[in-house]
Amino acid sequence: MNFHPFQGLQDLPDLPDAAHASREDLVAEMLGLRAHPLPSPSPAALRVSDRETPHEDPATQQLLSRRLGVARELLMRDLRDRMAQGPVMSSPQVLRDWLRLRCAGLQHEVFLALYLDANHRLIAHEEVFRGTLTQTSVYPRELVKSALARNAAAIAVAHNHPSGQAEPSRADEFLTQTLKSALALVDIRLIDHFVVAGDQCVSFAERGLL
Repeated sequence: MNFHPFQGLQDLPDLPDAAHASREDLVAEMLGLRAHPLPSPSPAALRVSDRETPHEDPATQQLLSRRLGVARELLMRDLRDRMAQGPVMSSPQVLRDWLRLRCAGLQHEVFLALYLDANHRLIAHEEVFRGTLTQTSVYPRELVKSALARNAAAIAVAHNHPSGQAEPSRADEFLTQTLKSALALVDIRLIDHFVVAGDQCVSFAERGLL
């Protein structure tokens, strides 16, 4: 059996309110020290599948789901902090873990950018483009504008494959070279492009495609 440290967090939806909460509030909610009114269960939440324990009521399941989402948010913040303290590629597993968590459970493609300083420390991250189940339209000009606005010296980009297959396509390879050339015109280096699918995270740089 293969053990994954984020098993159980992979299929959770994003919690926008958790992303904006303080660390103290998140920890308090995890420990049950902070009262948080739960929203009314959706019809889908009221349906209990054959795999679910019959005695688990929807409110209990929703509370568990929320606390797992809070745990996911705390893990992502810790990983981001580590990427801001030193060159992101000096600890590539940290970046991979963050990308897996960020893309976990998404049913549509997203294109992410991590803006880096001259020492390749994380300045900021952004979901630059959002697409459908099978494709995302990426505009190099917009990525260049965002990088210049953050005074980035380098960028790492990533996108997910909801299909579960992390193998880069020919279109992915062409896009990478296009982005590399566009960014080079303004003296910004594209250091890597990752394709994320479930537990898989393929690096273009490691494959010699960048």
